[in-house]
Order: sequence, then C-alpha cells, then structure tokens
Amino acid sequence: MERSKQSSHYKDKAFKRSTWLLLFLICLLGVLVMVSLASGYMALTPTEIWLTVTGAGTASHELLLYQFRLPRIVLAVLVGTGMATAGAIFQGVTQNGLADPGIIGIHSGSGFFAVLYLYLLTLNQDQPPVWLNAGLPFAAFIGGISAAVLIYVLAWKEGVTPIRLILVGIGVNAGFSAALLLVQLRMSESDFNRALIWLSGSIWNASWAAVLRLLPWILIFIPLSLYKARVLSVMQLGEEMAVGLGTAIEKERIKLLTIGVALSAASVSAAGGIAFVGLIAPHLARRLVGGKFQRLIPVSAVTGAILIVLSDTLARTILAPSEIPVGLIVSVIGAPYFIYLLITIKD
Repeated sequence: MERSKQSSHYKDKAFKRSTWLLLFLICLLGVLVMVSLASGYMALTPTEIWLTVTGAGTASHELLLYQFRLPRIVLAVLVGTGMATAGAIFQGVTQNGLADPGIIGIHSGSGFFAVLYLYLLTLNQDQPPVWLNAGLPFAAFIGGISAAVLIYVLAWKEGVTPIRLILVGIGVNAGFSAALLLVQLRMSESDFNRALIWLSGSIWNASWAAVLRLLPWILIFIPLSLYKARVLSVMQLGEEMAVGLGTAIEKERIKLLTIGVALSAASVSAAGGIAFVGLIAPHLARRLVGGKFQRLIPVSAVTGAILIVLSDTLARTILAPSEIPVGLIVSVIGAPYFIYLLITIKD
C-alpha cells in the first residue's frame, strides 16, 4: 500500500514537473518569436511592433510584419514541430537514439519526389500550373512513404529489428540522394540553384499560402502522435512484454511510421531537408522529462519549434541582407551533437 502511494506521488510529481517545463518552453518560444519579429536587415523596436499590431503602424511596417516575417515565423514553428515529432516517433519505433528521418532516408525520399514533381510539371512550360505548390506536400508524402516501405521491405527478415532498420535506411538515403542529384542535373541553371537552396533547408520563400498548405498536416498528425504516445512507451519495454500487454507490434509500427513519414514529408515540402532537428529535439526533451512518450512528444515538438525559429533568426541576421540556409545553421549545431551521441550512446 505504501509503495503504491509512493509510486502515485512520484507520477504526480513527474507530471507537474513536465507540465511546468512545457509551459516554460512555450513561453521561451514566445520570447523568441518576438525577438525574431524585431530582427532582420530592417530592425523593428518593440514600440513599432506594438503600434503595427494595434493598427497604428506605418504601411511599410505592416507589410514587413504581416507579409514577410510573421508567415515565415509561423512556418518555422510548424516545420520545427513536425520534424521534431517525427524524430521522436522514429526513435521510439526503432528504439534507437540515432534514428532521424533525415538520416535514414525519409527526407531524401520526400525531397526526390518533390523535386521530380516540380521538374516534370514545369518541363517545357513557360507558366507553371496554378495548383503546382498545392500538390507539393502530397508528392513529398508519396516519396517519404516510398522510402519507408522500401526500408521496411529490405529490412524484413522474419521481422524487423531496430538496428537493421537503421542500417538499411542509411543505404536507402544514399540511393535517393544519388537519384535526386541526377534529376537536378537535368534542370536549368536557375531551377537547379533554386532546388539546391531549398534542399539545403530554407524557408526564405515563406508565405501564408505555404503556412496553409502545411497546417492541415500538423493539425491532423500531431494529435495522432499524442494519441499513440502510450503505444510508443509500451514498445520500449521490449517486444515480448509489449505483445503480452496486448500490443499488435507490427500493425502499430506501420501506423506510427505512417504518422512520422507524414509529418516529416510535409515539413520537407515546406522547408526542404533540414537535417538533425528530428535527432536533437527528442534527445534534449528526453534529458528534460525522461523517456515516457506521453511527456516526450509535446516537449520534443516545442523544442523543435524553438530550434528552427532560433536558427532562422540567426540565418537572416548574421549576414544581412544576405541569408544563410536554415539547414546550415541547424547542421552546425547538429553535426557535433550527432558525433557526441555516436561516441557516448550505448549499444
């Protein structure tokens, strides 16, 4: 009885701690959003932002805030949320802390199909179709699903082990990257450069239309990932234990991988292949709230949003008026952290 009370007390304490931490991270994200709104080649003071928001600002400030910076920041939040949640799901499904959609081939599959889609539909056309951009997330999703299915089929050998899934994913990533390069080489110089900037991870071309294309994917699949968080936690107990608790492992893996691919592919369609977000954010979240996915997924999502908003703010201010791709900033942070994980993570 006493042990049950202690366990209940520990759970309540952990829940309160994770809730307060999540609220703190949301507040931190809000502060970063305000800093990002004010930062850039044309800086804005807090007073100018307030006047613009209340309708007393100048026309140039309204244009800058509502048509350029705000949609870009909202898109950064959505992309960071989607990529980080996808990373947490992939790490949970594979039970491998190094699993990231950008490393195991999901991003490259999405990027390949997205670029192929753009190339084929703009081939020999002076004016691209008006619905071209609307179909981009679906093309990226098909590419991501194709990569995931290919990885799953090649990794299957009387079942799928997490380590085999990772190794096959790295090989598939290399294959899609090579195919992507072949498509790019057939493009015109301007299209090649545009695709190169986009694939390196960039949200410089953000608009409210881009936000609206990504938003439904986030609103559908983030709640689904939270709904499946308990299943991910059960999976961490081991396959035999999970089956004993009534979990259909293979069916749940497929469902979770579909959710992860959808979030990853939609994010790639909006911002290109920003690597390491799905790796760093879940690891940082795990250090803060532990490995229970009911707490890990929401904290990972907010952490990913913070990472992308911060990186995008740095990307457009360090060399203003020129811009650095967001993916480059994230890679500068993520590559050393990935090496650190390779050295320290246990087999």
